[in-house]
Amino acid sequence: MTLQRRLLAPAMALRTLTHLTRVIATLAAATLTVFAQAETPGSTLPTGSLHSPPAFSTMAPGPVAKPWRLAGLPKQTKPLTQIDVVVPAGTAVLRLRAQASYGNLVFDTPHLAPSPQLLLRWDWRLERGLERSDLTSKEGDDTPVKVCALFDLPLDGLALGERTRLIFARAISGEHLPAATLCYVWDRALPVGSTLANAYTSRVRYIVLSSGPARPGVWVHLERNLAADFLRAFGHESATVPPLLAIAVGADTDNSAGDSLAYVGDISLAP
Repeated sequence: MTLQRRLLAPAMALRTLTHLTRVIATLAAATLTVFAQAETPGSTLPTGSLHSPPAFSTMAPGPVAKPWRLAGLPKQTKPLTQIDVVVPAGTAVLRLRAQASYGNLVFDTPHLAPSPQLLLRWDWRLERGLERSDLTSKEGDDTPVKVCALFDLPLDGLALGERTRLIFARAISGEHLPAATLCYVWDRALPVGSTLANAYTSRVRYIVLSSGPARPGVWVHLERNLAADFLRAFGHESATVPPLLAIAVGADTDNSAGDSLAYVGDISLAP
């Protein structure tokens, strides 16, 4: 090893460790299938609601009712995104206020096997967007509103390097971090239909469904075929769609230190 490489080695090791720490945090926060599980003993699916999460429109204003649960980054030092139920115009909806913060609302599913006909439906509205977000960079990896589907993808379909990193991340975090998270996002710059990997880890992938600045007062209805979108994002790693572990909705502005406000209507899973 040359003298220059010896001098650079500590800095390179620190950079690698910092990157791995962020990867673990991103996986843990984006997947969020196990955090706070012990704190929600009543988080089983309600009788007669095999697929859909409990509707926000049936909730009273204030904290979101169980079995939905809030979750953030492991050992999070920045504020948690404020997520609550409000009634802005006669119907209760979810409000997400992010100020240099990170947070998600999670609904666990009992390893639901998505059929080819299973559709994820919701409405969202962006009142205040982000000015400096950039999903293609680590410094700008933020989104003012997102809805994510978390899949229990087996590791045997991953490339050796990806598999090794995930196994290492699971060992360090002590959590069973799922190998595939698909997030539908609103992005200020990327065109609708863009599909890309998270800047920190390809275990999280984005599909842009709304693009451009905020549209105050305008609701956007969205409907997605989960199986088709999984294969679109992860089909090179798996020819079949693995079980669905959870649905998450959130907003994060911790990297770009932005300030955003969004609303999300009822989320449903049904043919």
